[in-house]
Formats: sequence, C-alpha cells, structure tokens
Amino acid sequence: SGVTWNESQHCWLLAPEQLQLCRRHLEAMPSIVCAAHQTQALCQQSFTDMRWNCSSIQRTPSFCPNLLTGTREAAFVHALAAAAVAQGIARSCASGELPLCSCGPSPSEPPAPGSRSGGCGDNLSHGLHFRAAFTDGSARASTRGTPGLRAMNQHNGAVGRAVLSDFPDTRCKCHGVSGSCSVKTYWKGLPDLGEIASDLKSRYLAALKVTCQLMGPRKQLITEEGDARPEAEMDLVYLINSPDYCTPNPQLGSLGTQDR
Repeated sequence: SGVTWNESQHCWLLAPEQLQLCRRHLEAMPSIVCAAHQTQALCQQSFTDMRWNCSSIQRTPSFCPNLLTGTREAAFVHALAAAAVAQGIARSCASGELPLCSCGPSPSEPPAPGSRSGGCGDNLSHGLHFRAAFTDGSARASTRGTPGLRAMNQHNGAVGRAVLSDFPDTRCKCHGVSGSCSVKTYWKGLPDLGEIASDLKSRYLAALKVTCQLMGPRKQLITEEGDARPEAEMDLVYLINSPDYCTPNPQLGSLGTQDR
C-alpha cells in the first residue's frame, strides 16, 4: 500500500494464478490494495459485537484456518472482497485513474424536466469484468483446496457481485445562480461499500449449508435437502459448521472471547 507497483518486485507477492494479470494491469493494483483494506475494515466493523469479530482477517494474506475452509465466515469474506474489488475498479475508471476504461453508461431513463444526463458514472461493467478475471479466474486455475471449496468460493463471489449490481443509485448535482438548482445533472453511481457489507451480513446469518457432489460431468453444490444448487442463487453457502468462537482453538481459527 502507498507504493508504486512494479512488475518485478510486487506482482510476485500475489498468488501464482494472479501474477500474469498483475503484470498486464499494474495500474489497477492500487485499487485492489484499497479494496483489500476496505474488506478488512468493514468485516471487523460489521462483526464487532459478535462472537466472531473478524479477527481472522487481521494477518491477511495469512488467513486463520476458518477462512481457508468452507465456513460461513469464509463465505462472507469472499463475497465482500469480490464486491470491494468490483466497486474499486468501477470508481477508478470513473475518476480517470485507469487508462483502459472510462465513465460508465449514462442512465437509460429520460431526464426529468430541468434535469440532464451528465457527470461520470461508475463503470460497473468494467469493474465486474476485472473482478471476475482477478478472483474467479484464479480460483478456477488454482490447485489449492478441494473442488467443493473452490465451487463455494466462486458462488459466494458471484453473490457479492450480484448484490453490488443490484445497488446502483442515481447521483445528482445542482447548477444555477446562487445555488438556485435551476438545472440538475445526474448519473449512475455505486453505493458505499458499507451498505453492501450490511446486506451480505444478513445473507451470512441466513447462509445455506451445502455439499459438493458430482452431477453429470460437473461437480455442483447441493443443499442438505438434496436440491441441485441453492434454491436462491443469492444465498451465501458454506460447507462446514463454524467453531463456537468462545474458546480459543488455533487449529480451527478461533481466538476466543476472553478479555474482549
């Protein structure tokens, strides 16, 4: 963080599957770093008063065991990180920080009387495309973890992306003499990531436990009721039950609650 990325020094710090993407898009890496910091801060903020307070993420990228297995905590972190990366790239496009993208499309609805389309909207399309290449692509290529864990992480990343896509709102700016606001310029923007974290926490509390089974030529996530894939594609899913997080257990990634 706070440094100029260079191909020879910094890209090698990433997972092997992300190395080539980093080398091709060095200019995007500060946005990725910022997304990682936002994910860490918002995760800890969202769970500060719960047994699990997201302390597992403090030593990123050296995660605690509960974020390397198929827990519902891992589901939340993967979904929030996916949304943070997409939002960060989308906003960097709009601010002119990335040379390969620019503003997002103007609002499709016609302007109201006294209003006009304008401004520079967040480029959600490019943000989602880059996020998919950076996270989903590396997950498919990775040999780490079980097929079930990789499928779970890809599903939860897609949920984070979908939640972000459902939240675009209209931003307005007034123009006129002495603040008269005789004309309004409006554009599409993305919400604060805190809103996304709040939505994903609700999905964390209602997450579905699944297993990974061979269905024809592919492995699919199956709910405990035997349904192929979750009934609602917007549900977060997990594979194993979490520790209780009251008692310290380093093997399971529980730091306990004593002295908190």
